[in-house]
Amino acid sequence: MLYGLGATLGSVAFTALLGEEERKQNPLAPSQGHLPAKAKHVIFLMMEGGPSHIDTFDPKPKLAKLHLQEFVREGKQKSAMESGKRYYVQSPFAFGKHGQSGADMAENWVHLAKHADDLCFFRGCTVDSVNHPTAMYQMNCGNRFGGDPGIGAWMTYGLGTMNQDLPGFVVLPEVSYPQGGAANWSNGYLPAQFQGTPLRPKGSPILDLNPPPGVTPEHQRKNLDLLAKLNASHAAAHPRHAELAARMDSYELAFRMQMQVPEVLDLSREDPRTKALYGIGQDATDSFGRKCLLARNLVEKGVRFVQLYNGSWDSHDYIERAHGNLVRGVDQPIAALIADLKQRGLLESTLLVWCGEFGRTPDNGVRGGTAYGRDHNPNAMTIWLAGGGCNAGHTIGATDELGMEAVEGKAHVRDFHVTLLRLLGLDDNKLTFYHAGRFKQLSQFGGTVIKDLIA
Repeated sequence: MLYGLGATLGSVAFTALLGEEERKQNPLAPSQGHLPAKAKHVIFLMMEGGPSHIDTFDPKPKLAKLHLQEFVREGKQKSAMESGKRYYVQSPFAFGKHGQSGADMAENWVHLAKHADDLCFFRGCTVDSVNHPTAMYQMNCGNRFGGDPGIGAWMTYGLGTMNQDLPGFVVLPEVSYPQGGAANWSNGYLPAQFQGTPLRPKGSPILDLNPPPGVTPEHQRKNLDLLAKLNASHAAAHPRHAELAARMDSYELAFRMQMQVPEVLDLSREDPRTKALYGIGQDATDSFGRKCLLARNLVEKGVRFVQLYNGSWDSHDYIERAHGNLVRGVDQPIAALIADLKQRGLLESTLLVWCGEFGRTPDNGVRGGTAYGRDHNPNAMTIWLAGGGCNAGHTIGATDELGMEAVEGKAHVRDFHVTLLRLLGLDDNKLTFYHAGRFKQLSQFGGTVIKDLIA
């Protein structure tokens, strides 16, 4: 009867009901967002430890005049060598302007500088914590205290995933997990199907991916069918046992992954020129280059959200050496990822995010007199976006002349999260989940879209 109403609201409602029914049967089934959007996938480049905006994308020439003078809010400044307290530190890196947009970038971003006009820099973001674990939780989950769903979990909850044979939310960590551990990609209070799936950086990316010798796919299928029958009987008696349903789904997904994952993860099949583009085979860039190339493969296969981790950005001293080595390790792979996505026609539908959990201060304590570094700073940081409908070729917001605080275009991280959701066609106020007596959302209690970040 509904469909007989033709192109009226009746047929729209019927289609919506069918879609909702499919989502009940398969929580990861692809679905439409709340609003039209270009971005369909996200590659989230997480620089754990807090990269210094002052030494990467936000030059502060005044620090050269204040170098080694005591850091004070008011009163006379003294030489740090005399005071033994805190002192201003100039950046060890020269800066230049790149692209038609004139983007500010430190001199050691040799490869990324070629893509300056593909980037949208945001200098106005602020967070609430100076501690790594709580700041990581807030950047990744919206809540400083852990236990909430990660951004990737929210996005797969809202949009599903486009390949039912692969996880919708994949994490590429380092050997040592980031501060805060696996809670950074947890499903939190969302159903377990939405948690991130970490791939091991060494050895087999997924343990027991291949069946034991002598076990054929037919044997596995029969085993799974029997297990599903037993579990279905148990689930009927416990209809609210969501973990059981998720476990049943994971068995089926694992079986399907045996067919697709080996091909996706096997980088030996890649053209040698492509691997060279990502810096694979070079000591400095091999590790992160492999992650970036794998992220491209996963997105190309329909994975919704891929998060890459790169650690050790917590440079309290020897910032020239530390940040110099870190930039060298990620510069070429990230530039290659942008170029590769663009060449394959995927950049427009893939949103890249580069950030840490907070920025750095313009000062630090004396450590041997010359081991210049920086402290944690929740009041100023630089994040950049690329692709996915972002406002490429622009720098949004500004920090003060010392880089201590955001003063223009200032926005809390919750507003940044709301903006990321909007770039994927999701409305934070509609993307909610009822838990602990109220409807919860990524932003915790709402936020404002940063319109200048959207093209």
